[in-house]
Amino acid sequence: MIALTPPALPPGETDTPHRLDGNLHPAGRWVFAALLAGGLAYAGVSILTDTQQVGEQLALGAFAFLALALVIALGFEFVNGFHDTANAVATVIYTNAMPAPLAVVWSGVFNFLGVMLSSGAVAYAIVTLLPVDLVLHVGSTAGYAMIFALLFAAIGWNLATWYVGLPNSSSHALIGSILGVGFANQLLSGGPGGTSGVDWGQAQKVLAALLFSPLLGFVAAFILLLVLKRLAPDPALYREPAADRPPPRGIRALLIFTCTAVSFAHGGNDGQKGMGLIMLILIGIAPTAYALNRTVPESATPAFVQASDNAEQAFRRPARGTTISVDGARATLTQTLRDRRIAAPTTYAALATLSDDVSQRIAAYGSLGKVPAAATPNLRNDMYLVLDSATLVKKDEGARRAMSAAEVDAVGTYADRLQQGTRYIPFWVKVAVALALGLGTMVGWRRIVVTVGERIGKTHLTYGMGASAELVAASTILLAERFGLPVSTTHILSSGVAGASVANGAGLQTRTVRNMALAWVMTLPAAMTLSGLLYWGLLRMGALISG
Repeated sequence: MIALTPPALPPGETDTPHRLDGNLHPAGRWVFAALLAGGLAYAGVSILTDTQQVGEQLALGAFAFLALALVIALGFEFVNGFHDTANAVATVIYTNAMPAPLAVVWSGVFNFLGVMLSSGAVAYAIVTLLPVDLVLHVGSTAGYAMIFALLFAAIGWNLATWYVGLPNSSSHALIGSILGVGFANQLLSGGPGGTSGVDWGQAQKVLAALLFSPLLGFVAAFILLLVLKRLAPDPALYREPAADRPPPRGIRALLIFTCTAVSFAHGGNDGQKGMGLIMLILIGIAPTAYALNRTVPESATPAFVQASDNAEQAFRRPARGTTISVDGARATLTQTLRDRRIAAPTTYAALATLSDDVSQRIAAYGSLGKVPAAATPNLRNDMYLVLDSATLVKKDEGARRAMSAAEVDAVGTYADRLQQGTRYIPFWVKVAVALALGLGTMVGWRRIVVTVGERIGKTHLTYGMGASAELVAASTILLAERFGLPVSTTHILSSGVAGASVANGAGLQTRTVRNMALAWVMTLPAAMTLSGLLYWGLLRMGALISG
């Protein structure tokens, strides 16, 4: 039987407190600065190259404005890195599995890899929360106000909670900011009920994931630690590790693996939120280069046209002979997306008309890469309207009853083709976000690490508690990324630590748990209020400047 008891200290050495004051080697600062500067330079060169290739010459003022917006968006991911990823390294630091400087660099690297290998599904799950009007006209004054308002609100709340050491969720802050902008936009536009500016159906799905994932983290970690106690009953696994004494080799490998898994999963989920915001910025300021996926090969055009024709036929039957103009189709589908309701047969007629129009235009150009600069924004908006409306049709029970299984499949195939043409992430965007998140992990992590390691349970983290909490967190986040759901690494892991602490018989520190719960409850309304007020203020400022 392999002994799990930690090895004895060498003669003459005594236990010392956990070392959280270790710093990177001086050369590490130069590497950090070089990576940061290199990432920003790479992004700038990529934008210039992309815009020049499609014949879009950005004026100096527009390029400077774009640079400012991108720096702020990447700043959100940087703050996210040290705010949220501190949860991943807390376990290996407090169990002495890895020294703090190595742990944060290790976590940063796997955050980077998680972003680079992510699917992009979460990015556009975030975008679909935004009001249709603002997404369609993201290059307008209101669109710019939306982007800056939600970024400033999310970053501000993240920094405020980090300053007091609370493991707050960047996901909650960003989603609250998006909802605040949507609600303010509807109030300012005078729409019915003041709520239709937000896609509340999508919001409920996202909020449900944010609500239930911490509960799952608590319960699953509680159960997992009890199971672990039965399978590996060595008491050394469930008491506070001796300071500066490394864990047994097998346990150390497990803890490093779980830290790695959480870091990778965090990058894959949270990194996509920044990607979605950056794509909105790029579409608004440089639409010719980024509104359409110009990397789709010309050979894919016939398949797109065929999918469009099949979907058009599927829409024609429930339209029951209703006809509508192209302009009327745009207005109908815009209203459909605002209301999130299929108005048969008008919606079907609008989908058939606009699908046919989009297909004819793309067929005439030959491919998305050949769409002229002047036609790009309009084509992208039409494809967006058809894509989201077709997705709504596919999910609607009434629509599914009105169509055959083959027709529903045809609509789904068409939606996939539209998505390929409009929802994509350029490689350089992934690299920039991955660098921001990875480098952010290496800065400012101490406050959150201390809270997770010392102030949730009444005892410090044990080997068993750390492994249970992180295994549950990594599994939950990876599963959420698979289904395109934005979740909070912070709340899942913190809840997992709390569940494992209760299962270990340590109990919870009431004050910290109360403060964490208060931050969890307050984040959405606080971020909504901040972003709504900022959106209103930026709109007023824009009106004064333009007037």
